[in-house]
Parts: sequence; C-alpha cells; structure tokens
Amino acid sequence: MTTHQEPSAASAPAAAAGCPAHRGGEETGPDGTARMHSPRFQSDPAELYRALRREHGPVAPILLDGDIPAWLVLGYREVHYVTSNSELFARDSRRWHAWDRIPADWPLLPYVFYTPSVLFKEGAEHQRRAGAITDVLSEVDLFELRADSERVADALIDGFAGAGSAELMADYAAQVPLRVVAGLFGLAREEIFDLERDMVASLDDGPGAVEAYQRIHDCMARLLQRGRRRPGPDVASRMLAHPAGLEDEEIIQDMISIIAAGQQPTSNWIGNTLRLMLTDDRFAVTLSGGRRSVSQALNEVLWVDTPTQNFVGRWAARDTSLAGQKIRKGDCLVLGLAAANTDPAVQPDFTAGSVGNQAHLSFSHGEHRCPVPAPEMAEVIARAAVEVLLDRLPDVMLTVPGSELQWRPSVWMRGPAALPVEFTSL
Repeated sequence: MTTHQEPSAASAPAAAAGCPAHRGGEETGPDGTARMHSPRFQSDPAELYRALRREHGPVAPILLDGDIPAWLVLGYREVHYVTSNSELFARDSRRWHAWDRIPADWPLLPYVFYTPSVLFKEGAEHQRRAGAITDVLSEVDLFELRADSERVADALIDGFAGAGSAELMADYAAQVPLRVVAGLFGLAREEIFDLERDMVASLDDGPGAVEAYQRIHDCMARLLQRGRRRPGPDVASRMLAHPAGLEDEEIIQDMISIIAAGQQPTSNWIGNTLRLMLTDDRFAVTLSGGRRSVSQALNEVLWVDTPTQNFVGRWAARDTSLAGQKIRKGDCLVLGLAAANTDPAVQPDFTAGSVGNQAHLSFSHGEHRCPVPAPEMAEVIARAAVEVLLDRLPDVMLTVPGSELQWRPSVWMRGPAALPVEFTSL
C-alpha cells in the first residue's frame, strides 16, 4: 500500500501548551500536546480524557503516531454534532492536508488511507453503498444467527470444559464472533485463524498493520471469486447479486468493513462484558443464568468500556469552529466515542438501574453510523456468547484479582488482554 499524496493546505491544529498529560517526554510533544499513541492513552484513557476535558474543553488538540496533529472530540454533544453534519465534517480522507507528512509505513494507514470503501464515500454514493450493505445484512435471519452463535459457543466450551481452566479472550471471546461471521462469509476453517490474526494486527496501531490489512484484502478477493463461481447464501454472493451493481473492488472493500466491524469490536464487547460480570458484585448474585444481568452488563459496557474507543476520522470541508476551537479546512478529527459516552453531562447512573438507556455513541451516529442491522446482529452474537458460557460454567471465576487484569495496548479498541478463569471441570 502506498500513500496518496495531497497538497498541504490549511494549518494543523494549534497545540495548547501545558497539557496535563506529563508535560514533555514521551507523553506529549515539545509544545505540550498530548500524544495519542503514548502509554498513558493505553493504560488509563478515562483519566486522560478527563484531564484533556479539564484543560481544553470538549475538543482537544492531540498528536497521532509520528506526531501528526489532529483534534480529539471528547464531548457527547460535540461528537453528536460532528457525526450529524457529514457535509461539514466529511469522511473522504483525501481532504486531509497532512498527506505530505505521512510515511508509507504509518501504522494508522489502514484507518485513513482512501479506498473505494463505503467508509470513505459521501452523499448519494455513500447511500448507494450503505444501502447495499443494509440489504445484504437484513437477509440474515436473527433466529438462525442466535442458533449458530450458540452452536459455536458450545463447541468452543466443549474444547476446554474438561480442563477446569481457560483464557476466555483467546479461547472464547475472540473465537465466537469470528467463527459466526466466517459462516456468513462462507470461509473455510483453515482460513479463519489467519484472518483472526490479521484482523487483530490491522486494528492495533503497531508494526505490521499495513501488511495485515493487505492479507485481509487478498482473503476477501478470494471469497469474491468463489462467490462468482459458486453463488450461495454467503455475503459475497449476495453483494454480487445486489441491484446496486457494485464493482469487484467496491465489494471487497465493503466486505472488509463488514468483517472488521463484526469481529474485533464484538469480541471485545464479549470480553468486556465477561470482565464486568466477573469483577463487579452487582452481577455476582445472578451469574448462574440471570438473563437481565447479561442485558444490563452488555448495555453498561457500551457506555463505560465501549469496544471502539476512538475512531479516525472526519476531515473538515471548510474552516469552522467547534466548541471554541478553530478548525481549519483539511484538519483531521478523531471521534472520541469512549470519552463522549463518559461525558459527565450525559452518562447514566447505572446504580439506578438505567438498563434501557441506549443513547450511547458506541455505534457512532448519523449517516456514517453502523448499518442498521449490524448492531442488532452484534448483540445477538455477544448475548449468546455470554449467556451460553454462564449457563455451561455457572461457577466460573477469575484466577487473578480483577485489578491485575490488563487491557490490550490500543487507543482505538478496548478489550482485556486476557481473562484467565477456572471452573468445575465438566
């Protein structure tokens, strides 16, 4: 993959000196702007969001990898406003004025490099592409999806139930959505594990992300050709048959978007929910099959530990202002979904039992939010995974204190690095 060179245009976001994130050193740039790729963003993002909000308000200057300047939108109302105004805060990354500073091996290229994907389309073209995805996903029977999810969950548990212990992220949470989504795509078993590895690598901002993305692209291209030779009920075949008349590269890119959204965020949703239920006393009394507890935990996680923490990005179509900050044409904005959901002005009081409040921004908002069927499909898979595990292993417990659990080192995705547990052998 090569960078798409764009001429330098408007000025980069002005850095406000004195950011509270460890002034100087690896946590900030020379002028005090917080580095989003610093360890502090990874180890304690919630505290840093609060600090940035105190220092700058709901929109803060940040530095991406390589000290590329951008804006982090922290406020709930501000994220809602940005995502509701796609003409002003556009998705086409070719608008960015920083392309002349982006190296070919930049870790965030899989997020921002322009491709003919629905993610970067705007206006009528985006509606055409998003409409095709919505139609294809709407053909999935949710009852069958629940049954498939339960079968996958049961098979995985069978694999470790006799051992009396397991690591639930690698052995379970990462596997359930991957195998269920793989079934929708018609992936062969031997293709699943390589895809899982590459999905994780492409979504972590580290070495090898670009190469991993290219391998995913090649995998989707093979599925497309398979669907053309042997049409079936799989996603690729349905995309090929859709009346939108999508080109091959459009289908490949949109399948990447679907599978990326269906696997890693859902596995983290499962892992974060299990972590909450195994560490929070509010859920302990109903661990053995309490359906309302699972529903409450799934919803609470979307507010307090949403699987997608931050999303890059939007690009300003013209000079404007946002929460008192001067946004220049071509500036990059990062949607701080986790920060917005924990904005003190809107966050629910979960001690009061606000299980039904689903006004979170975990699936984004506006024209470019997740396609309508996708969140419901993800919830079906995640709920089945959590419920089946707790039904099958009612005495499951962590083997380490909850305070010792570590998060994956990513500022984009939020999920436990591991969930070691023990239980009565079956």
